[in-house]
Amino acid sequence: MNINEALQYIHAVCWKGSIPGLSRIDTLLEKMGRPERQLKFIHVAGTNGKGSTCAMLASVLQHAGYKTGLYTSPYIVSFNERIQINGENIPDEALCQITEAVKPLADSMDDKPTEFELVTAIGFAYFAHEHCDVVVCEVGMGGEFDATNVILPPEAAVICNIGLDHTEVLGDTLEKIAATKSGIIKPGCDAVCYRESESVEAVIQSRCDQVGVTLHKADFDAIRPVSHALDGQVFSWNRFDALHLPLLGEHQLKNAAVVLTTVDTLRARGWTISDENIRAGLAAVTWPGRFELVRREPLFIIDGGHNPQCIEALTKNIREYLSDCPLTVLTGVLADKDYACMYENVAPFAREFITVTPPNPRALDGEKLAEYLQQFGKPVTACPEIAEGVKTAIARAGKGGAVLCYGSLYMIGDIKAALQHL
Repeated sequence: MNINEALQYIHAVCWKGSIPGLSRIDTLLEKMGRPERQLKFIHVAGTNGKGSTCAMLASVLQHAGYKTGLYTSPYIVSFNERIQINGENIPDEALCQITEAVKPLADSMDDKPTEFELVTAIGFAYFAHEHCDVVVCEVGMGGEFDATNVILPPEAAVICNIGLDHTEVLGDTLEKIAATKSGIIKPGCDAVCYRESESVEAVIQSRCDQVGVTLHKADFDAIRPVSHALDGQVFSWNRFDALHLPLLGEHQLKNAAVVLTTVDTLRARGWTISDENIRAGLAAVTWPGRFELVRREPLFIIDGGHNPQCIEALTKNIREYLSDCPLTVLTGVLADKDYACMYENVAPFAREFITVTPPNPRALDGEKLAEYLQQFGKPVTACPEIAEGVKTAIARAGKGGAVLCYGSLYMIGDIKAALQHL
């Protein structure tokens, strides 16, 4: 099996979509010999910020000398990004070998696994084969019935910022969504949470009380911003002074507080992580597609935000970092997203829009998006290809301007490829 055959097999069941429940992944892992039970996990759920939080935690643990697995989704450029050890993507050869071994086991099941379940099983097998000391594991969707929740109690269950997304599956209130996400908290772990409303925190606390787990709430009042620029920000937190974080935005400082709180709980559980490991790990973290500066002349920033909380963070960053730059917005969106929210809040900052069609079956056609955006009274140009959209946006921005590319993570790989070809 070569890499194309492996990916073709993995993607072949994408028609099943996301089906909550643990029976299929449990059956598959049983057939595989339970690789997940050879591993220790930090399990991370939430609506927003869980990818950034995972990246920070993995970087800190790696700098502490632990062989650290990182499981996330979706990918930006290469599928292999979803399964990493110490910052290195799973090699094609390993991905092919494990997929080939998993295929007959999955094919023998009456109720076939979904794509996400297949990838999760492959990731767990790779981490176990490589003898990872710890795996930072991002929940796919929800928590309690997400395929990743097949694991035994993790070292820490981390609940990041909770917002309204996937409401048709997870529930139509923040409290219902919090209840689902809190399902990753199991007896024997420690729990950490991003500060939420009283009613949401009460749901998380109730789950902790139910299973006898201590809840550690990140202290946002202890965050002391020092400075910020497009190459990162400096902040202090509790006993730490002048921590450098390459990720931009006030929300990333809150995510960092969640990380620092989690690290403190790990240290209390016996993990050896020094203050210098923490400092170095935060300074070295990378997480693409989140208000990421990819070019300086003109400024070209990519952001994958697409739900209301993400857009609120994005508009704060526009005010903070791009207020003096004429803004050309390069955008594409999935048709099933709340794109009214996405654009009505950003449109006041835009000088003009360039629209493209993301490479996804659920994408809204760029021409239709252009028609929608005309209501904001700014010039709109629809481009048939992403590469043409990138070239057009850079030309329109000109010297002293800025391009903001946002709307869908699914087009970021093509955006970066087009930038490399310029």
